[in-house]
Amino acid sequence: MVSEFGISQRQACKTVSLPRSTQQYKPKPKDDTVVVEQLQQLVEKHPAIGFWQSYFRIRRNGYIWNHKRVYRVYTDLKLNIRRRYKKRLPQRVKQSLYQPAAINEVWSIDFMSDTLWDGRRFRLLNIIDDYNREILHIESDLSLPTLRLIRVLEYLKEFRGLPHMIRVDNGPEFISHKLEFWCREHNISLAFIQPGKPMQNGYVERCNGNIRKELLNAYVFTTLDEVREKAEEWRMDYNCSRPHQSLGFVPPVEYI
Repeated sequence: MVSEFGISQRQACKTVSLPRSTQQYKPKPKDDTVVVEQLQQLVEKHPAIGFWQSYFRIRRNGYIWNHKRVYRVYTDLKLNIRRRYKKRLPQRVKQSLYQPAAINEVWSIDFMSDTLWDGRRFRLLNIIDDYNREILHIESDLSLPTLRLIRVLEYLKEFRGLPHMIRVDNGPEFISHKLEFWCREHNISLAFIQPGKPMQNGYVERCNGNIRKELLNAYVFTTLDEVREKAEEWRMDYNCSRPHQSLGFVPPVEYI
């Protein structure tokens, strides 16, 4: 209206019922440099605190910014996304693959995973005796936390006894304090392989390869019951009928 009809801005605003302050408003660029600096300093010093802890710490430092402004900057910096930190493992000493001289000297434990027909993932917990390569147990479920592992070991203790040493990798189930305390109570030493060196746990890794090729890749499973049934059938054949070259071409049960 101003450019085409030559009327004043006041008359044009009055005609369309638009306040002149709205028409003449010019947004000021937001300078959040100081807010960014304060938040970054707090996060570097206190990485575990959340927004409100950060906000009230800033207020105590003498800044009176509105919490909405601080939160806008907080989200722009992606500080509201939970940060994941890599869990640092203690240094693992390189150990040669110990060859036990009798049963129940060393057990090896490892996990595997696969999917059912409907897309749900399930896990396998494999426990073998390194002396005769016997598969002591295959536990399968959608989730197998540390407490489930301990329950399986308690079950094996009833008829098999317990080993002097258990060889494992650095998975979260194995580095749990619960498993450490349980092993300490039963005088079992936990032998951790070096990260990225699976062949330091070669006996169970070889067994995992056979399970993958002959069981998991050979069948399509629709339920966990099918997995458990086939896994137990395969375990019995592996222990009682399958000849092992490393054992002089006899099954693990015969080798004892």
